[in-house]
This record gives sequence, C-alpha cells and structure tokens, in this order.
Amino acid sequence: MAGRRRASRAGLSLVLLLAVLVGCGGGAPDTAAAEVQRVLDRRSAAVLDRDEPAYRATEQTGTPLTEFGNLREVPLAAWSYRVTGFHRSGDRATADAELSYRVDGYDKAPVTAARTLDLIRTDGTWYVASDKPAKDASEQLWEQGAVTVVRGEHSLVMGVGQSEDRLRTYADLADRAVPAVSRAWGTDWSGHDVVLVPKSVAGMAGLLGAPASGYQGIAAVTTGEAGASAKAPADRIIVNPDAYGILGDLGKQVVLTHETTHVATRTHTTAATPLWLSEGYADWVGYLGSGRTAAQIAPELERAVADGQVPAALPDDAAFGFSGDAAQLAQAYEGGWLACRLIADRWGEVRLNDFYRAVGGHDKRAGAVEDALRDVLDTTPEKFTEQWREYLRAQLG
Repeated sequence: MAGRRRASRAGLSLVLLLAVLVGCGGGAPDTAAAEVQRVLDRRSAAVLDRDEPAYRATEQTGTPLTEFGNLREVPLAAWSYRVTGFHRSGDRATADAELSYRVDGYDKAPVTAARTLDLIRTDGTWYVASDKPAKDASEQLWEQGAVTVVRGEHSLVMGVGQSEDRLRTYADLADRAVPAVSRAWGTDWSGHDVVLVPKSVAGMAGLLGAPASGYQGIAAVTTGEAGASAKAPADRIIVNPDAYGILGDLGKQVVLTHETTHVATRTHTTAATPLWLSEGYADWVGYLGSGRTAAQIAPELERAVADGQVPAALPDDAAFGFSGDAAQLAQAYEGGWLACRLIADRWGEVRLNDFYRAVGGHDKRAGAVEDALRDVLDTTPEKFTEQWREYLRAQLG
C-alpha cells in the first residue's frame, strides 16, 4: 500500500512538472525541458567530479569556462540544478532553476540560489550559453573570480582577489573567535565559521544582492535564516575588506567574534528577538576580556551622557539601519551592548544567556522581552529601562 502511494505521488509530481515547465494545452508535450534538466544533471556531475571535458560538453562552443575554473578549490559535497521554469522559442530557451550546493564538512543542508540559464540547441542537443543569478538574486563568490581556500582549525575561509597569506589571517582570527564564543554561549552550535572575503565592498554587496552604498562602513555581516534549525546550511560571514582592513588588531578580532556569535546564536535568534539584544549580545561576547572600559567602547553614548542626553529608551530596530546617521547607529550598538553588560553584571552571565534564549523562544515579538524580563530576571520593562539609564550614567558619566 505504501509503495503504491509513493508511486502515485511520483507520477503526480511528474505531471505537475510537465504542466509547469511546458505549459502545453494539448497535443504532444514538448520534451525540451526534460532534455535541459538532463544536461544540467550532467553539468552538475562534471562540477563534482572536476571533469573539465564533461563540463565543456554542456556549454555552447566558445563559452569561457569561468565558473568551472573559479570553483576548482571549493570543497563541494553536493551540486545540482532543479529546473523550475522553462521558456522556449525555437532553438533558444531560458530556464529558471534552483541551484543547490553543499560545502563539504560545513553545510548540513544545501545552500540554494535562484539562477537563470540561457540555452541554445544545436544539432538536436541543448547547450548552456550562460548561467547567471536570477533577477534580484545574489551572486555567488566564484562568479567574482577564482576562489582561494584556506582551512583553519575551526574555520573555512574562501576569498577572491586575496592572497593566501591574507586569507590565513582571517582563519587565525576566526579560530580564536570560535572557542571564545563557545566559552560565553555554550557548545550547542556547529563550532565553526565559513568566512567569505570578496575583493571589495562591491563584491560584498554582490554576495548580499544589495547596493554597495549601504555597506561602505560595515566591516562584516553574517547571513543566515533567523530561527533556523540545526540542519540549516552553515551561516556565511561576509567581510568588507575595505572597511575591515583599516581596523586595528583588536577591532578585527572583535568583528570576527561578533559575527561568530551570530552564527552560534542563530537557532535562538528569531523574529521575537529585538536587534538591541542580538547585536548587543554579539558585541558583549566580542569585547569580553578585551580590557577596554565602557567609555572606550561606547564613545558616542559617553558624549550623549556628558551632554545630559541619556536615551529615554532602549534602541528600536530602526536605529540599527545601515543607511542612517553614523553616530546614531553607533549609539544603538553601544546601547545594546551596555544593556547586555548590565544583565551580565547584575544578574550573571548564565542569566544573560537564559534571557537571550527565552526571548528567542517566544512565538512572536509582542510580549517576548516583557515575559523574559519577568521570568528570567524578575523585573519589568519599565524597571529595566530605568536601571539601564542609571547604568549608562554610572559607566559613562
């Protein structure tokens, strides 16, 4: 019975696939979509096997083997395409596809990317003429150039336009960040980093599918799905080499530790988690053991306190927008960091972690912080806000 049910569903899926890809309203079905899928299957096998002749056999004659060569060092465990849309005009066609791939040893589930492929049929065979990101989709690192790979003890660093020695420094920083985060947060996470280092801020923006203007002063960001399961693909820490390069040694370490904290806390960071908590906690871990004073870490808030302008409330999510005023953005991060530092100082580091998990475990934003303040810290939003404001005066006044 179960076997017949599986066969029935498979048959239905095939019918639906043909209906979506071919869109025929009668007569003999066009088999071109299925033929293209088989070409992409061969293309995928060639990538995994590092088989250049087989890969070239799927390409239109004269098409540069840019992607294949750029991928040479990337440790892939899986690579496949799934055609999701097909549009044909004679011997030319465009296929919409989902690319799925896994980096060996780091991705527990596939990373997916929307792709658009142009195809041409010659002598009855379909060939790939181009393979590029779909509209509004982000680029992949290998589209920006040949990828150089460096492995650390707890990290995998992949870069374009960067020397191996330069990438090794990132691996060393990440290798120090990972155990530091585990000491603060615990070991219920992957315990490793995947760091992408493009050639410039423009490359960073391409990997994020966003304008470069929004990331000019941002040293690094972490991509990942909020509240993702443990089987989600490894988060990517994407570095802006322009902004990161001008930081001092401490600043570079703090940034990598901050971003690694986001990787570690990802499954407990949900839509219920306000940015003051997620960013403040990441900064709290980043600065642990640095020896820096509150005034050194929070200069913008120090100036505000000195001017008698103590914030009336914890920063809202809008205050963390990259396109806003730089001083206000700095104050938002500093305010979140001091809120987490207050919890650690007054209630203890274990309670801070419990508070973070309790907020993220709420099913919605409304009431999440309020409930966690009551249940974990035995206080109220009003009392906590006033304690935070007093803490700012005491630490920065």
